[in-house]
Amino acid sequence: MNVAGSGARLDRDLMDIVGAAHVRPADVRDEIDGIRPHWVVAPGSISEAAAVLRVASREGLALAPRGGGTAMGLGNPPSRLDVVLETGRMNRVLAHEAGDLIVEAEAGASLEDLQTIVRGSGQMLAIDSPHPHATLGGMVAANTSGARRFRYGTLRDLVIGLTIVLPDGTVARSGGRVVKNVAGYDLGKLFTGSLGTLGLISQIIFRLHAVPPARALVEIDVDSIQAVGDVVQVLLHSPLVPSAIELSGPATQRRINVLFEGTEAGVTEQAQRACNLTAISGRPSIAESAEDDLEPGGAGPAARVAIKITCLPADVPATLTLIDAVTEKKGVDVEVWGQAATAVLWVRLYGEMNQIAAVILRLREAMAPGGGSVVVTEAPVDLKRLVDVWGPAGDALPLMWRMKERFDPLNVMNPGRFVGGI
Repeated sequence: MNVAGSGARLDRDLMDIVGAAHVRPADVRDEIDGIRPHWVVAPGSISEAAAVLRVASREGLALAPRGGGTAMGLGNPPSRLDVVLETGRMNRVLAHEAGDLIVEAEAGASLEDLQTIVRGSGQMLAIDSPHPHATLGGMVAANTSGARRFRYGTLRDLVIGLTIVLPDGTVARSGGRVVKNVAGYDLGKLFTGSLGTLGLISQIIFRLHAVPPARALVEIDVDSIQAVGDVVQVLLHSPLVPSAIELSGPATQRRINVLFEGTEAGVTEQAQRACNLTAISGRPSIAESAEDDLEPGGAGPAARVAIKITCLPADVPATLTLIDAVTEKKGVDVEVWGQAATAVLWVRLYGEMNQIAAVILRLREAMAPGGGSVVVTEAPVDLKRLVDVWGPAGDALPLMWRMKERFDPLNVMNPGRFVGGI
């Protein structure tokens, strides 16, 4: 449609829905990979959000949801963009049923605010995020996870109910305030990680966990990549129950951090047994404090380019060796850390964009036969023009397109940003 020619009418339509104070012209802060929308709209309720989406569908406006904006670097550049829909006014924690370990919140509520509320009952949403101000809806859309996913799973495992606003304004609900309650599409699984391409996540019901009374952290310094693999395999094949096994440090002096949570006696015993088991391959010690010693996924100093690599746990040593070899050959500086037990590695790359692009393509080529993946999680648009941020979608792409066409037949939700140009 001709947005410019219809601008005044659409201004009125959007203002009538959310109020004049909550519609503004977009500026440079609202650009996604250099593409600037026309409007930023902030609904304050599900009904207002549904009305905004009905306008977008009626007029063929491309719409991108935005929460705290902490994951806006994820995804390919949009193929078109007219409206950014902010969820920041939809920020209430609606219900906390402590006896059932359940909490329900609106998508614009922050992780930090939710944790503050549920911690009053000795509970937590067992997810790590590098951004405490990230909104819950954005985290679900990006399927954020961190170090403790080894024990508690990702957000896809913790979401038990969703309320969705579909592109035509229909409000759909899936799941409920019980752990197993699904009919038809499991929207919780489908929308988690969909990057806002199927509809707007408006409310989420999460499963909670009790805050463990004690924590212990074992730090294991190792001198070789092979020792990294040996330590991780020893821990994985032991009767110990760590919450996280995290890898950090430079290539010449890597450290494995092993977090135990539970009772005071239990974590003390497990930490000591972990030291005994790993002493043959590394130099273990029990940290004085286990607070804030693990890096959530994606944390650390900012880099122009960051990638997420996944592989099989047994392939972690070979993957680390590959990363070192490829970056050295291309003259690219690198930092690596991640979740060693679940084989999710986060990599920051520093160098010339053409060389970084060559590193990414070579890593994908080398890892594809073993089922590994390389996703660009943060990059300037000039790199995104050189490489697809998601990489090959494989046989799943036709099914993904069918889901897109089923939920968003007019292609108004975040068009072009997801896998395969969805």
